[in-house]
Amino acid sequence: MLLIPAIDLKDGKCVRLRQGNMDDETVFSNDPVAMAERWIEAGSKRIHIVDLDGAVQGFPVNADIVGRIAETFPELEVQIGGGIRDFDTIQTYLDVGVDYVIIGTQAVRAPRFVDDACLEFPGHIIVGLDARDGKVAVEGWSKLSRHDAVDMARRFEEAGVEALVFTDIGRDGMMRGVNTGATRELARQVNLPVIASGGVSSMDDVRELCAAVEDGVFGAIVGRALYEGRLDLREAQQLANGLISA
Repeated sequence: MLLIPAIDLKDGKCVRLRQGNMDDETVFSNDPVAMAERWIEAGSKRIHIVDLDGAVQGFPVNADIVGRIAETFPELEVQIGGGIRDFDTIQTYLDVGVDYVIIGTQAVRAPRFVDDACLEFPGHIIVGLDARDGKVAVEGWSKLSRHDAVDMARRFEEAGVEALVFTDIGRDGMMRGVNTGATRELARQVNLPVIASGGVSSMDDVRELCAAVEDGVFGAIVGRALYEGRLDLREAQQLANGLISA
């Protein structure tokens, strides 16, 4: 299983939010490029970047920083989400070296956009499903939709997406543990790699997710636990790789 450090960008800084609340942030670094280097040195092979401003505004706000990270570390896999709502944005990110773009709000509001994006940019499209109590949220988690997360996941499997990022909003940034049950159930319902997000805070969480790999859980995005030093990325990845005892 792949552990994927998160770099959340707001006002050009690396921050973490609690439950997606833009007014409840902790700034961890003024230099996101240096933060990416830190995670690479700890063994990271992929970085998860979120343009938080873009998620709210509906268009990329921190794209220049994303480009600098991708260009500075060409060996690093980069996946980016937040404000990706048209083909020009996708093409711009791919041109600077981003590997995967994550479509969230636009996927829920206009599923045909995902269909077309998978045809136009095969192999590069991931859909992000952010849910609370099984219902998908949009617009930076500020609104809940009527859509069921599992139904939407099946819809995007048919479209041909590369993977799904599933975030339990209720756990994100709260250090309360990952919702392995909901993540595992979603993974069982589709034949797609599922990347868990939200609440990964300890080695026990990593162990639980490793046990769900056979169900289709491919990786896990880790944020606040890394930044606060509660989880060591190198050690956690060794556990995920089966190199140390569970």
